[in-house]
Amino acid sequence: MVDVAVGVLIQPGGDFLLTSRPAGKVYAGYWEFPGGKFEPGESVQQALQRELHEELGIHVDQIEPWRQELVDYPHALVRLHFCKVWHWTGELQMREAQSFAWQRLPVSVSPVLPGTVPVLQWLAEERGA
Repeated sequence: MVDVAVGVLIQPGGDFLLTSRPAGKVYAGYWEFPGGKFEPGESVQQALQRELHEELGIHVDQIEPWRQELVDYPHALVRLHFCKVWHWTGELQMREAQSFAWQRLPVSVSPVLPGTVPVLQWLAEERGA
């Protein structure tokens, strides 16, 4: 089992951030919410703060733990720890040469990583869609 911290960054108007998986990684080119694997001894918040800084160059202080989802990918069983992030500092920098897109429902980017699909459904439920 691989634990992954995932950030659902939401702008004041409701748009949320999706990033593409970089070349050389499993599912390269698929769109997902940013985040990454825990390092030994890290909490969800610590892992997400580190990953968002490493991948996007931003700093987050407040993270709202939201939901968990198990996804059985061909390469690994992954436990995704989704957290909402409402505030951050710094400009987005795509430090892994990935693309990014601010999205609304329904999303206009594809393909979407399988682990991202439940989050889009949850967001739709929250918005009464």
